[in-house]
Amino acid sequence: MIGLSFVVGGLSEQKAKETLKNEALSSVLKDAITQVQRVNGASGVDKAMGTLLYSMASRLKDTKRLVFLSDSIAQRKICTELQLAAALDFLKSHPQDPINQKEFEEACGVGVVTTPEQIEDAVQKSKVTDNEVKSKKDEVAVNGEANAVEGKSLMEQLRGEALKFHRTGENYTTEGYVVTPNTMSLLKKHLEFTGGQIRTRFPPEPNGILHIGHAKAINFNFGYAKANDGICFLRYDDTNPEKEEEKYFTAIKDMVEWLGYTPYEVTHASDNFQQLYDLAVDLIRRGHAYVCHQKGEELKGHNAPPSPWKDRPIEESLVLFERMKKGLFAEGEATLRMKMVMEDGKMDPVAYRIKYTPHHRTGDKWCIYPTYDYTHCLCDSIENITHSLCTKEFQARRSSYYWLCNALDLYCPVQWEYGRLNLTYTVVSKRKIIKLVETGVVRDWDDPRLFTLTALRRRGFPPEAINNFCARVGVTVSQTTTEPHLLESCVREVLNETAPRVMAVLEPLKITIVNLPENSRLDVRVPDFPANEAKGSHMVPFTRTIFIEQSDFREVMEKGYKRLTPEQPVGLRHAGYVISVQKVIKDAQGKVVGLEVNCCSSETAEKPKAFIHWVSEPLVCEVRLYDRLFLHKHPEDPSEVPSGFLSDINSNSLQVISSALVDTSVKGAKVLDKFQFERVGYFSLDPDSTADKLIFNRTVTLKEDPGKI
Repeated sequence: MIGLSFVVGGLSEQKAKETLKNEALSSVLKDAITQVQRVNGASGVDKAMGTLLYSMASRLKDTKRLVFLSDSIAQRKICTELQLAAALDFLKSHPQDPINQKEFEEACGVGVVTTPEQIEDAVQKSKVTDNEVKSKKDEVAVNGEANAVEGKSLMEQLRGEALKFHRTGENYTTEGYVVTPNTMSLLKKHLEFTGGQIRTRFPPEPNGILHIGHAKAINFNFGYAKANDGICFLRYDDTNPEKEEEKYFTAIKDMVEWLGYTPYEVTHASDNFQQLYDLAVDLIRRGHAYVCHQKGEELKGHNAPPSPWKDRPIEESLVLFERMKKGLFAEGEATLRMKMVMEDGKMDPVAYRIKYTPHHRTGDKWCIYPTYDYTHCLCDSIENITHSLCTKEFQARRSSYYWLCNALDLYCPVQWEYGRLNLTYTVVSKRKIIKLVETGVVRDWDDPRLFTLTALRRRGFPPEAINNFCARVGVTVSQTTTEPHLLESCVREVLNETAPRVMAVLEPLKITIVNLPENSRLDVRVPDFPANEAKGSHMVPFTRTIFIEQSDFREVMEKGYKRLTPEQPVGLRHAGYVISVQKVIKDAQGKVVGLEVNCCSSETAEKPKAFIHWVSEPLVCEVRLYDRLFLHKHPEDPSEVPSGFLSDINSNSLQVISSALVDTSVKGAKVLDKFQFERVGYFSLDPDSTADKLIFNRTVTLKEDPGKI
């Protein structure tokens, strides 16, 4: 009978069969056809009208508007797909009764019966700013996300995101947002509390160190609020006491502030434990949750067997939940589950589980702890968050987010998803980093070969460079996998402007300038920034004995080589001298260990083909040179690395030079101070440094120098 009504309703037999497979769509479409038949009679649904009814039934979110829209189609007020789209937009932005018929018809171009182009013009002119916003969003989608962010600062992009998102208090205009009879009054109270201010939050779990992917999340959440005159909370999702440690709480806040953001307030999910418990009791009373005794193994995956306790009496679940709270069950013996289906098909997610582990903040007050699926949206609601920004993997939890807030008649924020940021040649999972530490591959979470934020800071990456990198990647909804050299490029751009130049020799070759007196000493002025000497300078000694890089001398001349050889002189940077080889000194094995040279003023000598750096009376320092930790782009991909990520370690990822020579201007440097070692790279002072020996980490190499062949 239903199939017949669909055919009568203008659908082809094939379309009718396909529709029957979708029970929800079938029910809505049947009601729409029945309503049109009430208006126009049993045979009053032609093919064009049937197509519109099908389109309406598949797109209408608020079914209480079904009769109103069906009547408009039956009366041929809505005759085209364009008018239907305008009608759906109008109803979404006007969820409250009564509907203003005149405004509705103007918005939909009712009565405009000329060309399709004119109808489109009438619809577009009548659309409110919300639809102009949607148009801008579509334009970004058409032109491509990469083009949309090219050349824009992070703040410009995040101010632009405000055009795509809902206005504060107008959550109901968002696609997929569920409107209930209480929605408008709850939004009114929310607006009274917030004054229309944007409120976001960054909600990390305090069970590990933040990594480069979190930098995008920090920039998006804090940056979006900052760019739009809002506020952002740092909220610790501390609902798993087994894995939480004080060092993680401290390190997370430290990294947020290092990136340049100050939380409006630091909060914890545990601040709300009592309120969350009370809400769970309310959820049971409303018939939306039950105590279950299925074991953890049974609940894993998406095809868990249905719970035999789902329909147990409400009073029984209330008593059992109270017993869970009092510690009368063993771990795993009982859970509280919510009666709902997640977008990924998972049935009845767990809201509370038993853990006899003291909590970092609440001690042993609680032995039941809420899960992420239960806690997250409720804490957002409690804090009156306007925009719950999260990565794409949480899209499958959006419907459960809305369901839980609405099931408890609470203010419901809007969840917006954006794409994760991933880098090649690394791993960022906590479990895998712990494995790298335990096996001795890296020293700790802040080993400069990792891409945790603490590791990048220790390596010398400036926070501005990381923020610039996030801006360059862009605020996109698609997942981004980027190569490290793009991040390193952002680092060079910042350090080129901020890291003073010094001279350092990593592999020294002793040079004796024989035509200078034994006690000869000259103070040479070296600009900190040669491109802008007004930014300062420092003095270095120039004596009869200097050191140059071994690679800056070749005993045998080769085509294209521009530096020092027995036949070819070379200039000394900043000193004003040109040196030429007089004698090559070798050890018993024939290795070159020193040179005797003459020097002359660069003003009188023929201009040399190259100028090299040097040091005299230097400090002996340790230098650590870092390379990629893994050999393959995707060390976690079994198709690329069949034996697992631990088999893909680059044995040359760390080279330690214990006796590098650096000019004395670095003597007073503080930990994490950054320098450009001229012609070598950018370096940062490591925390392992002592008063007796400085240790420098190579942050990044210099860009390719055409003069260094």
